[in-house]
Amino acid sequence: MKISITVRTVACSHLLALVMVFVCGNAAAQESIPGNSLQSLLAYARQHNPEFAAMRHDAEAALQRVESAGALPDPILRIELENINNYSVGMNGVASNSSPSILPARVGETKYSVIQALPFWGKRDLKREVASADAEQAKSAVTKTWNELAAKLKAAYAQYYYTAGNLTLTGELLDLMTRLEQLVRSRYSSGLALQQDVIRAQIDQTGMRGELIGLNNDKRQLQSRINALLARKAQASLAEPQALRPLPPPVVLDYAALEPRVLERNPQLQGDNARTRAADKSRELTYRNRFPDFSVGVTPVQMGGRVETWNLMLEMNIPLQQGSRRAQEREAEAMWSAARARQQATANQLLTDLSESLAGIEAARQTEQLVQTSYLPQAEAGFQSALAAYENGRADFATLLEAQRQIRKARQDRLKAQLEAQLRLAEIERLVGEDL
Repeated sequence: MKISITVRTVACSHLLALVMVFVCGNAAAQESIPGNSLQSLLAYARQHNPEFAAMRHDAEAALQRVESAGALPDPILRIELENINNYSVGMNGVASNSSPSILPARVGETKYSVIQALPFWGKRDLKREVASADAEQAKSAVTKTWNELAAKLKAAYAQYYYTAGNLTLTGELLDLMTRLEQLVRSRYSSGLALQQDVIRAQIDQTGMRGELIGLNNDKRQLQSRINALLARKAQASLAEPQALRPLPPPVVLDYAALEPRVLERNPQLQGDNARTRAADKSRELTYRNRFPDFSVGVTPVQMGGRVETWNLMLEMNIPLQQGSRRAQEREAEAMWSAARARQQATANQLLTDLSESLAGIEAARQTEQLVQTSYLPQAEAGFQSALAAYENGRADFATLLEAQRQIRKARQDRLKAQLEAQLRLAEIERLVGEDL
């Protein structure tokens, strides 16, 4: 008897362990599927989005170019074999000609020249500064890519949440209409309602089922869009959205407070600033090209088996093509002016978008508050009153349907206001360049 109890205990323990493994495995699988929150989507995209990864590699490549931009060019080694046929004229005026050779010790002279090119003073520093500005521009492009990707995910998640909420709302109202139809049928069988009321309830249910088909289609399309941003298969499953992000307090969403943050941290504007700096340094470099570059060299001269003499060399280019240089300088000036104008245009557009988005999020916030505190309670109270009146025969079915539509409209307006607020918040964070 004691052995039997032990066996059963062990068996139950194994069964319990299997159940726990199954439950934990399912929980882990659910957690591994993104979509239940915005943070899960952003974390997945940061690790897997190929465009973001490509921009990071481009920025790393641009950073490595800074060191090489200001480096001296490689020196040149030149070997000259003179008089390889060993032609000579003796004291008696008789020419002699030995066998030709290309061995340094068996020719007339061998010169070994080591030549180093030296740009004019300041050119190397300017090239390095241009490359550094290009690296900053590439770094800003990485931030801009992530900023835009995050904004797309934030907007898509808000729409995903809105569609899922609308599906839930429509399903609940469909259940309500089903119960209302049963009520109408009961009253119709008792001669207290018209057949037209039953048909109208069925028509409303059919319309809601059609809306459910459209909403499910919208949800699948949004899932495909989100999966594309996450670099997942289009048909990969997503978890159901649980909640929207809370909106920042009004004191944070203040134009005077956000304006300097946009001008300082917006990655697009940072990229334009870096482009302007690069154009400025390129312009300085173009003007510096008015001055010549140099090459210096040293040449040991070998005669036979020994180095007999040493030569020094200084070489410089003569900047005579002034027409070409003036054209290059005018081009550099125009590019610098264009970069400055583009920078100012970007700043103006960003601040305009910021003002519009702040106005939009404030309107959405007020709309949601109005619906939540006034419109929705009034619609629910109106429906309860219409339902009681209809059951007592003091109101027709059309009044009850209209009251039900008011509840539906109020809930949909609340969802729309929440969606609009989240879209505006995503746009503001894209402009600011960081989460608020």
